Amino acid sequence: MRAELPPWAPGPAQAAALLEEAADLLVLHRDFAAAVERCEAGCYSLGPGTGPGPGHESFAEVKCSLCVVGIQALAEMNRWREVLSWVLQYYHVPEHLPPKVLELCILLYSKVREPQVMLEVGSSWLGAQANQRLPEFGSLLELYLAQVLLPLGRFEGAEELVRGCAAFDSERQLQFLGTIGESRCRWARREEETRSAAEEQQDPATETLLGMLSQKLLTMLTLLRRTLRSMSNHFYLLPYKKMLLATFLLYLVVVRLDPASPTSLPFIYKLVQLFRQAWAAVLSPVHRPPIRD
Repeated sequence: MRAELPPWAPGPAQAAALLEEAADLLVLHRDFAAAVERCEAGCYSLGPGTGPGPGHESFAEVKCSLCVVGIQALAEMNRWREVLSWVLQYYHVPEHLPPKVLELCILLYSKVREPQVMLEVGSSWLGAQANQRLPEFGSLLELYLAQVLLPLGRFEGAEELVRGCAAFDSERQLQFLGTIGESRCRWARREEETRSAAEEQQDPATETLLGMLSQKLLTMLTLLRRTLRSMSNHFYLLPYKKMLLATFLLYLVVVRLDPASPTSLPFIYKLVQLFRQAWAAVLSPVHRPPIRD
């Protein structure tokens, strides 16, 4: 008894039928999981025999279209993280990706703010000699620069890629190098603005905390000053400075200053200055009693 053929038998005609069905599921029925299933079945039906030979171009076109529909369906299900590995299981290496599939992957990962995923893939594809002869090479290089290298701050790599591109004439190269230079300047300005904003956010908080601690310290020193005045006639030989310094150090322990904090050093320096001012204020009215003959 002859075994029945699987529901999706190998063959380009079957793959084309599965492609049409997958497109309907994606667009009309919005059944994304079923669309991915049909795309996988279509790629399977084409088998590994998609190398050069009769029907190679039609095979490659159908396979590429199946992958495009599959990528869109995976993205609709928020499974965009799987996209690159999903297409590479049918093309095996980045250099063999069709230009349309590579373009879609770059745009997808750029949109979800994960351009670094395509960094090595795009570099491998653009570095392949066979791909550099394709008519889409120039546009894909430009897309890779704009959506991957420049957003990641890879300016030196972008300049090297442009200078080594035989598809661009000197005028086109100068245009791209100018774009890279402008992007580098914007990147530097954003970094400077980010640092300035971070410093501005830290300064008010530090000043507020410093003001609060300063007020508490002044209150404590005022009380200590009154105590010293009342004790000056009897304990004028006591080391006032050591007593006040010990109180100040105890206060630092109580407020739990973090010496590892990057703002602690200037903050403690300000408190030390405040301590010196307060110390001068404490000692100025305290006089030792006259020494009796």
